[in-house]
Parts: sequence; structure tokens; C-alpha cells
Amino acid sequence: MAVKTEKELSEDQRAHWLKAVAAIELRNFGYAISLLQGILKQEPRFLTGRQLLRRTEVTRLKAAKKKFFNVSTASVAVMKAQREIKKDAKRAVELIEKILEDEPYNKQANLALKEAAVAAGWLETGVFALQTLLEENARDTKLLHELARLYHDLGESEREVEIYNRISAIDPADAAAMRLGKDASARDSMKSGGWAAAASYRDLIKDKEAAVSLEQQSRMQLTEESLGRQIAETYALHEAEPQNVDAARRLGALSEQKNDLDAAIAWYRYASDLMHGSDPGLVRKISDLEVKQTEREIVALEESVASNAGDTMVLAEKNAALAAAKKRRAEMLIEGARKRVERNPTDLQFRFELGEHLMNAGHFREALPELQRARQNPNARLKAMNALGQCYRELGMFDLAAKQLDEAAREIATMDATKKEIVYNLGLVYEQMGNREKSLGCMKQIYEADYGYKDVATRVESSYVGDS
Repeated sequence: MAVKTEKELSEDQRAHWLKAVAAIELRNFGYAISLLQGILKQEPRFLTGRQLLRRTEVTRLKAAKKKFFNVSTASVAVMKAQREIKKDAKRAVELIEKILEDEPYNKQANLALKEAAVAAGWLETGVFALQTLLEENARDTKLLHELARLYHDLGESEREVEIYNRISAIDPADAAAMRLGKDASARDSMKSGGWAAAASYRDLIKDKEAAVSLEQQSRMQLTEESLGRQIAETYALHEAEPQNVDAARRLGALSEQKNDLDAAIAWYRYASDLMHGSDPGLVRKISDLEVKQTEREIVALEESVASNAGDTMVLAEKNAALAAAKKRRAEMLIEGARKRVERNPTDLQFRFELGEHLMNAGHFREALPELQRARQNPNARLKAMNALGQCYRELGMFDLAAKQLDEAAREIATMDATKKEIVYNLGLVYEQMGNREKSLGCMKQIYEADYGYKDVATRVESSYVGDS
């Protein structure tokens, strides 16, 4: 059963959803959790809501002071919920969510959630329950096997292959993972290659020569000779069947591998036109290659500028061309992101990408609403908050920038790459506010974890020289 999106919520549910997001911004976690649980009780298939609920619970848990004698009583409650699964799986999910409210990483409760969700037909929620546990222990092969089986039931062969590869990397002696991974890989190949739709083996391989051709196509990298042969063969197929989308798509891929971006873009665009622009993957591919083409131009111009350092007139022309190319790249990225948002207005990841590109192009005020919306996406939330902080800083709204970055930093427990960037940006904001003590405090946090991060060492060590 498919998950529900924010767009499919009722008017009342959507109002509660927006209130929950606002409550999280104000760090009113209890109220947000209550609102999200209410939404999920009415619409349990709203997976984004369940993901945000869990993130909120985890954030509240990390923010709370550790209690002495904090003995878990979840086992009894989980057993009660498990007895409910056969009678009313939906009710069981609600009972388990109440347990997870205080213990979001409780293994017994998350496994029970997975069991109840599968019984209710909500396989995606079952996947989410296992992913939550894997956040705590990414090397638990038993959990990974269960996750792979759910991906199999969902028909997501590519994800299934990825999980079995992870298991094999952790435990090379796991023969079952190796075997099941190969089976999943075969299914994925059949699915992507259209094998499942073929009437017979003869529909796929007409003769021995075609079999050789297919084998060559399956290789990751073709030699120059075999690449030319593939292009000639596929082009012959295209001439015979001009409406064949797969042939046009294949010519695009082969041209891309040949590093002929002009031809690749032309063939991908032809394939997209045949599908009336209905394949978002093709639209994204065309956009990405156009950007790549511009980036090549930028690299060539930068090299040319460096080699003409002594020629003032030539240098001015090259610099103008370089600036124009960079501006064109920024506009292309924004245009592509804007089109994706127009096609999928409720996709918050696309909102984040648009906001990020607008910020990078210097359109800070225009980026704000996109990044504010993107905070609702649990996967993009921290990056969106970091970008928002930078936009506020560029607009001179230092108090708003500091608030946004400080909240983002507090949501991350360990000094990982994301937190380092956020704390560094926060330090820069405090510096611009004239608060040297707080700015230095941010830099020292990073210094203690990563001496070589940007110019942190210079900033911290020079402060001691200044004091002496």
C-alpha cells in the first residue's frame, strides 16, 4: 500500500502538520510529538510525518538531561502491543508509537513496529522501523537481512542489492547474502532491461551475434572499438524504429560514455520528447549534462586566464567570458531546480535544492521561503537550516542567522562534518556581531575535534598569542 504525501493530507491534517513543524522550530517537542501522533492516528501511511516524529523524539531525548535510575518499562507494553497485531494491526502501531515516544531507539519496540506495519500492509513503515535501528548499529546483519527481505517484497531490487552488498562487506562468509544478492541483481537487470515484459527468450536474443552485443552493453566500460560498434548497432535499430525510446536512451548513454556531451544531450532530449517529457529521470539527465558541459567550459576558461596572465586585453575578454559562463551555470541550475519544484511542489528535497542553488547564485532573499519549507523534510532539515543561517547572515540579519545555526548545531550530538560546517558558520556570524568570545568558543569546539578544519587552528592559536 503506497505511502501518503503531505499533498494528500486533509485540510485539517495539513494545518496540524504545519503547527507541528512550527513547534519543532520553537523546540516545543512535546507539543509537536502530540500533533504528529494525532495526524498519524488518522493517516498512518503518512511516512514523512512518522519520520519527523521519530527525529523529534530523538532530538528531545538527546536534549534532555540523563536521569539516574532510568529503568525501561517498555517490554511489558511491547508484549501488549504484539498481542494486538493479529486482531488490529493499526491499533498495534498506535500503541507502539506511544512506547517509542520516550525510547525511539528501543529495539524490541521498533521490531514490533515493523511486524505490525507489515501486517497492516505498510511495508514502507516496516523499512523505516528497521532503518531507525540501523542508525544505532549499522553492522547488525540480522537487521540488514530483514531490511533486504522487505525491499524484495516492495519490488525494489536495486535497494535489495545494495543491502546484500553491505552485508557481504561486513561478513564475507555470509553465503546467503551473496546468493540472494546475485538473485536480486538479476531481477534488477531484468526489470531495467525489459526482460520481464518479453514474450520469450527469442524476443530478447535473436541470434548469437545479438547475444554478444547484449553482453558488451552490460559491461561498465566499453573499449573504443566495442563502443563504436554499439553506437553503430543501436543507431541502425533507431533508423529501423525511430519511435523506440530505449534505442534513443541507449544512444544517449553511449554518447555520454564516449564523452560526446553534445550528442548525448541530443539523444536524451529525443528520448524525452518521445515520452512527452513524462520521464523525470531523463529530464534530470539532460539538465545535469548541460551543467557538466558548462562546467567544462568554465575549467577551460580558467586555464586560459591563468596562461594569459600577462596580456591585459586577452585577460579582460577571458575573465568576462568566464563570468558569463559561471552566471549561465547558476541560471541553469536554478531553472532545472525550479522546474522540478513546479512538477513536484510537495517534494521538500527539490525545495531544498532550489533554495541551495538560489543561495549559491546570491539570491539570498528569494532562497529563504524554499529553505524554510525544506526544514520540514527530516533528511534535508539540517542542511536547510545551515543554508538559512548563511542567507540571513548575507542579508545582515545576524540575530536570525545565529538562532538558526545554534538550533541546528544543538540537534547534532557528535562533531561530524555537518556539525563542523554549521558551528563554523555560527562562529563567523558571532564574529560579525562583534561577539569575539562566542565566535572563539565555536572555533574551539571544532579545534578540539578536528585541528585541520579550514582556518580554525590559526583562529584559535592566534587568540592565545593575543592574550599573552
